[in-house]
This record gives sequence, C-alpha cells and structure tokens, in this order.
Amino acid sequence: MNEHIAPVPLDKAYRLVNHGPTVLVSARHNGVDNVMAAAWACGLDFSPPKVTVVIDKIAATRALIEQSGYFALQIPTVNQAALTTQLGTTTLMSDPDKLAHSGVELFEMDGHALPLVAGCTAWLVCRLIPEPHNQQTYDLFIGEVIGAWADSRAFRDGHWQFESADPALRSIHHVAGGHYYAIGDALNTRS
Repeated sequence: MNEHIAPVPLDKAYRLVNHGPTVLVSARHNGVDNVMAAAWACGLDFSPPKVTVVIDKIAATRALIEQSGYFALQIPTVNQAALTTQLGTTTLMSDPDKLAHSGVELFEMDGHALPLVAGCTAWLVCRLIPEPHNQQTYDLFIGEVIGAWADSRAFRDGHWQFESADPALRSIHHVAGGHYYAIGDALNTRS
C-alpha cells in the first residue's frame, strides 16, 4: 500500500468530494470488477456521511453496485485525466478486458472487498442505500460512507492542501468532451 494513504475520519469524509471533482466509481460482484468515470457526485450528509452519484442505466458498474450493495468513489488526479476519460468512454460490455487495456492498477483496503484505483488522492467506500425510485427515475445512487482515505500529500488535517501540494495531485473537473480543469488556487474569506 502507498505510504501516503492515511485514514480520513468519517465526519470529515464529505470534504473529499465537496469541491465537485470528477470521480471514478468502482464496484465488484461475483468476481467482476469495473471502474467508470462520473462527473455528477457530491456529498449529501455529515452523520452518518453520505454521498450521491449519478450512474446511467447502461453502465455495467451500475449493475455491479445494485447486485453487491457497495461501491467506491475515488478522486483522480491531473496525471490520471487520460485514464479517467478512457474509463468513462470504454464500457465493460464492449470490452470485457477494459481494466487491463486501460492499464488501471487496482488495490483493496483491509476489511473492504472493493477494487480501488491506485494513484488517486482520495477513496470513499460506500454501502448502497437502496432507493429504487431515485435509482430508476433519476439514475441517482446514495451511499453511506463506511471507510475513507486520502493521500496525505494532498489532504491532511481534514483539509485539501492543493495550494501547497504537487500540482500533479490536483483533482480534475470534467466539463465536456474529454475537457477538464484542474482545481485552482485557494481563496480564503476568513482571517
């Protein structure tokens, strides 16, 4: 495991996604792993911590989540922009070896049998809160965060440190058509 991965207290887990990054969504069921990109994910609640993510009905990852009841959200970095695009535009249905062909490196955290993407700056393991109406009507999935970790070079003491971290560790924000912005400089309105 990466020496820079540190646990994040669950009461601070929402801070990993509250800046609106593009995320990688991963899931596993019956020995099948998949990872997809999603631009619409956000924090929903503090205690217990909850997140939401929009996952289209055509996504293979969606079926894995519905069947297993678990998923993970990861925050990819500037260095992973091309990988994020590839994982978001290649489907497991059309390429059963999608993950191998993309070169994604997966790992697990102790106690959580989910594929996590190496090289990201944060990882949130979530238990699905089944809401069939929201899932079918709006493609909206809700998860309770049951484990959270971050790369201590970019997130520590409950806060992102993008302004002092290596710029390669900045999160990416998808606009459209493979075009991203990296998170910018910090602006503090409090002394």
